[in-house]
Amino acid sequence: MKIINHIIKLKTATTLDFIDVTDKIQKKIKAAGIKDGVINIQSLHTTMAVIVNEAEPLLIEDMKKLLEKMAPRTYRYMHDNFDVRTVNMCDGECANGHSHNKALHLPTSTMMNVIGSKLQLGTWQRIFAIELDRSRSRQIALQIMGE
Repeated sequence: MKIINHIIKLKTATTLDFIDVTDKIQKKIKAAGIKDGVINIQSLHTTMAVIVNEAEPLLIEDMKKLLEKMAPRTYRYMHDNFDVRTVNMCDGECANGHSHNKALHLPTSTMMNVIGSKLQLGTWQRIFAIELDRSRSRQIALQIMGE
């Protein structure tokens, strides 16, 4: 069995940016030379999710509204109280409690089948990286395993 690791680098545009990474991942599978196996697709960030869903614009807008309703940016999160918080701080720390709370409801990774050197996708399925915080550089780790 072969195991191939790869990092996909992204630049997100805004909060709740849904980035369809399906084609990029498919190219990496083909380049890896894995005919049959599995791929794990993992966000390397606590405020970026990886999901499988439909690339339908109105549905994506509905999902954005639902995520914002579940963890609104206007709520007062203790994570954002820099007078009290002392853990996991960095220079230029931003108020992003909303993005961590949105992440509670979404997976950070997904594992999918690879058959005939292609992702096994249902009719409307696409793979999305979802930015839950703000525009920034991001990474998605791929681990492709198989023969």
